[in-house]
Amino acid sequence: MIELTREFLHRLPKAELHCHLDGSMRVETIIELAKEQNVELPETEPVSLKKYLEAGPDCKSLEDYLKPFAVTCSVLQTKDSLTRATYELAEDCANENIRYLEIRFSPILHIEKDLKLTEVVDAVIKGKIEAEKKFDIIIGIIICGLRHYAPQTTLTLAELCVAYKNRGIVGFDLAGAEENFPAKDHKEAFYLIVSNNINTTVHAGEAYGPESIHQALHSISANRIGHGTRLRENGDLLNYVNDHRIPLEICVSSNVQTKSVKNFENHPLKFYFDYGLRVTLNTDNRLISGTDLTSEYLLAVERFKFTPDEIKYLIINGFKSAFLPLNEKVKLIHRVSDELEALGMYVRKDYI
Repeated sequence: MIELTREFLHRLPKAELHCHLDGSMRVETIIELAKEQNVELPETEPVSLKKYLEAGPDCKSLEDYLKPFAVTCSVLQTKDSLTRATYELAEDCANENIRYLEIRFSPILHIEKDLKLTEVVDAVIKGKIEAEKKFDIIIGIIICGLRHYAPQTTLTLAELCVAYKNRGIVGFDLAGAEENFPAKDHKEAFYLIVSNNINTTVHAGEAYGPESIHQALHSISANRIGHGTRLRENGDLLNYVNDHRIPLEICVSSNVQTKSVKNFENHPLKFYFDYGLRVTLNTDNRLISGTDLTSEYLLAVERFKFTPDEIKYLIINGFKSAFLPLNEKVKLIHRVSDELEALGMYVRKDYI
């Protein structure tokens, strides 16, 4: 009988699909970069800065959760800092046996010191390439539009995404506060993205109801849904998502911190999984949420009673939902299946 300890979960090959670069930095790196760039921080000691940046149990809302990003973004305004942050995030993920990682970020947040948008993207891609050479990991980059920015800005970012297609960029996202910033306002940007056959993922149903998910799917053609915790409020839409195998990027710790759900007991992860939805497990923001992917899987075991059999298919869901070409995805899934089997977790071939 397999015992799902932290150590065992750490050894399992995993995929991470929803991970924000600016929310997943190392505290020590923020302090070093701040000194180099003469940026003033609210705290200068690692322990106190970490406490300041982490959402913790006292976080009141998504808007409250997003406040620390002003600090992390303040030191991500140079090419070297963006490359370093990307590389270090990939290293942290590789160290917990994440074989496939998608890093998302919004270039518009990194031009305060006059970097060009192209320089921002090039710097992140440089970090990705360096990490892939050094570590056993495949990395895709997702460019984010922001709901609370003007639709023209989202269109500019979409044009940037199109220009970098097949050059390390694997998808386009719409992030930021949901309430009062409907996805349909950004239709033009997503029309360009979809017309160029680029993958889409959209933050929806996190801080706003299922109508936000409906817009993400039907107004801007989302291929995956970020969070989707409120999907359960609309059974018809839930069945649509299930029938069309639209993956949900679930981030349990983050969802509790942002009050997307009241508490762990109220989180729909297990209900979604048992119903047959293609749910994936992710961190959202490693630093802000004070987590890593192993910890999220441990939550699935301890809070939601996932069995070894269920954990392995939760893992496979992550790889099946990757923004990879099919032939590359199939090879990766077969490799991961072999790794799982070597650890005593047999994967049915008809599930791959």
